[in-house]
Amino acid sequence: MAKAKHDDYSAGDFVVYPTHGVGKVLGVETQEISGISLDLIIIKFDKDRMTLRVPVGKAENSGLRKLSTRKVMDSALTTLKGRSRVKRTMWSRRAQEYEAKINSGDPVSIAEVVRDLHRGDDQPDQSYSERQMYQAALDRLARELAALEKIDEDAAAEKLERLLKAA
Repeated sequence: MAKAKHDDYSAGDFVVYPTHGVGKVLGVETQEISGISLDLIIIKFDKDRMTLRVPVGKAENSGLRKLSTRKVMDSALTTLKGRSRVKRTMWSRRAQEYEAKINSGDPVSIAEVVRDLHRGDDQPDQSYSERQMYQAALDRLARELAALEKIDEDAAAEKLERLLKAA
């Protein structure tokens, strides 16, 4: 893969950082740190009220990427409609796997977590930690869908919930 360049990221672009989700590029600026000049991509995450500075040279290794393509998002939405694949392992082990999938930043992996943790009206309630993990995955997927379709996050979350109920 080609190394990230200064002009790969422009102000106003939406990007995905694996552990934080969707953010908006404020710009790329040069800062001097310990006598070394570094080009940094400045990313604002409104949801977390956080600003992240990623060195341009480290952008690819950090997992920073542009928004998913329509094709990738459609694949994630198709995953939501699939059958839940809950392993019969202890929750602590499954929780670690789900956490890793959410933090991978991959929409299809996140959709798998949403699908597996979704509870229909006719199913038993989830534990508190299952609900928390489900909500985190749903929020992450909804944010990317919202940015991709240029709709608000609530509308994106409702769309995801409708797909899950229809499955």
